[in-house]
Amino acid sequence: MRSGTQPGPNLAELDRLAGEAAAAGAVYALSPEVTVVFAENREGLNAVAGPWEANPAITEVAAIARKHGLFLQLGSLAVALPDGRFANRSVLFGPDGAIIETYDKIHLFDATLPGLRDYRESATYAGGDRAVVSDAPGFRLGFTICYDVRFPALHRALAEAGAEVLAVPAAFTKPTGEAHWHVLLRARAIETGCFVLAAAQSGSHENGRQTYGHSIIIDPWGKVLAEIEAEGPGIAVADIDLGAVAEARGKVPALANARPFSLSVNHAGAS
Repeated sequence: MRSGTQPGPNLAELDRLAGEAAAAGAVYALSPEVTVVFAENREGLNAVAGPWEANPAITEVAAIARKHGLFLQLGSLAVALPDGRFANRSVLFGPDGAIIETYDKIHLFDATLPGLRDYRESATYAGGDRAVVSDAPGFRLGFTICYDVRFPALHRALAEAGAEVLAVPAAFTKPTGEAHWHVLLRARAIETGCFVLAAAQSGSHENGRQTYGHSIIIDPWGKVLAEIEAEGPGIAVADIDLGAVAEARGKVPALANARPFSLSVNHAGAS
């Protein structure tokens, strides 16, 4: 997607793309991070993002899931919290529109990109503290959001808890995406033996941000099954054969072979 700063057009685009996915045979669909509103700061979100209870965007996405008969994962939306910050929350809906599970992004992107700008998600968002694995249509789904992809321990924990598919909704910046998007996602698939589904924001946005795009589906051996290489809205569809999870983990049993260890750091002789 290429979400803007107002919910209405973004939700209409989600409806259109969900319809395309359903028509292509999808039973589960994932949208990008900040699908509902891609505002740049707390002030922008204050004008359009409401609390969890009676949230109109949640009601509308539930209706979209029912309309198209999809397990529909809203990659994320901003949810207003009592302290003035927001949760960056992913929501999985069933085809009846009921909420199955939610996840709040744990790792917040506080970084300075040389020659570009500072990013301080912690000034606007509160990080979550709960990793989530949930039933989805025929598989176990592990939830992550964007910057989480840089933290392998989270993905390992999800796989050890039974995840077979990892969802990675994202709004990667263009320079970090060009450098790291594909290698990070393939690494998370390979080291966990999971399918990785990464839905991305793409292009130049109303808020001045540029995102990398390249929504992608990767199998547990690290093979790319589908990718949107063109900039802008679109869908990527692939069949998921869960036998590939067992096959990859059988060939390279990294999850089973892991061992606990202690860490000793010797500072003797340091000056």
